[in-house]
Amino acid sequence: MKFEADVDVITRINECYSRMSKGKKNIASYICDHYEQAVFMTAAELGKIVGMSESTVVRFAMSLGYEGYPEFQKALASWVGDKFGSVEKVGRRFGKSSEGEILQAILTSDISNIQHTINNIDVAAFKTAVDIILKARTVYIVGLRSCEPLADFLHFYLNMIRGNNVLIRTTSVSEMFEQMIRIGDRDCIIGISFPRYSMRTLKCMEFANDRNAKVITITDSVHSPMNLYSSCNILAKSEMASIVDSLVAPLSVINALVVALCMRRPNEVQADLKMLEETWNNYQVYLNDEIDFASDDLGMHLVNTPLGRKDKE
Repeated sequence: MKFEADVDVITRINECYSRMSKGKKNIASYICDHYEQAVFMTAAELGKIVGMSESTVVRFAMSLGYEGYPEFQKALASWVGDKFGSVEKVGRRFGKSSEGEILQAILTSDISNIQHTINNIDVAAFKTAVDIILKARTVYIVGLRSCEPLADFLHFYLNMIRGNNVLIRTTSVSEMFEQMIRIGDRDCIIGISFPRYSMRTLKCMEFANDRNAKVITITDSVHSPMNLYSSCNILAKSEMASIVDSLVAPLSVINALVVALCMRRPNEVQADLKMLEETWNNYQVYLNDEIDFASDDLGMHLVNTPLGRKDKE
């Protein structure tokens, strides 16, 4: 496949991934998840780690448009160098800024990401995602690395709305598949990933697709590799404004998804919340003055108070 010279190595891997053989996919996954180690490996060493021959690794490099493994390794080193140079870039951008100016710049950037998401989100895809989640026998949720808090947040609130939710949380690909071994055509998986995309998350979605499960992605672009196996793509702008990824817009979309799901099942959610709060009260999980029992206005209750509780002065 031909690429422009300025296309980075990870983008090339993402764009070629769907057409790779099983062996090359293993190489791609290892490089994307362990680039800090892979950048220093010879073709023979990388092949040994992933259980492939040295010649397969060389062919992998050439399939990405490089003349051979040395050119590929140089491109990977350049990409890794740019990544770890992000602290220096932030220093150049904010080095003479006060804390107040930094605060304003980051919040302004987050506002821009949310506005971009509002202007470009596919409402039909959002509605389809709500339908799929409510109809699924079991909902699997996967988000790794910096996306793990988003997956955890979504899983936490889905448990308030429906049962049979599985949060896939592990560092081992084999363990991830063990947790998904019963996934089938009556289930769905929600994959959350933003640049730099997680190949482990992509493998989970590929496995779910092979088992005929519905696949929902929450990602940043129509060009994201997460969309390869998805039947429903929800896009939210994520842009690195500093040394951390901005996940404000994705979190807002997940908030909207939770509220939309609640509005489809108001009576069930209301009953579950009341029962939960009574349990908290009976077992003194929270002090009485920290509990505000479920409001009759479920929409405001869910938007303004997590699980019906308000912090009081």
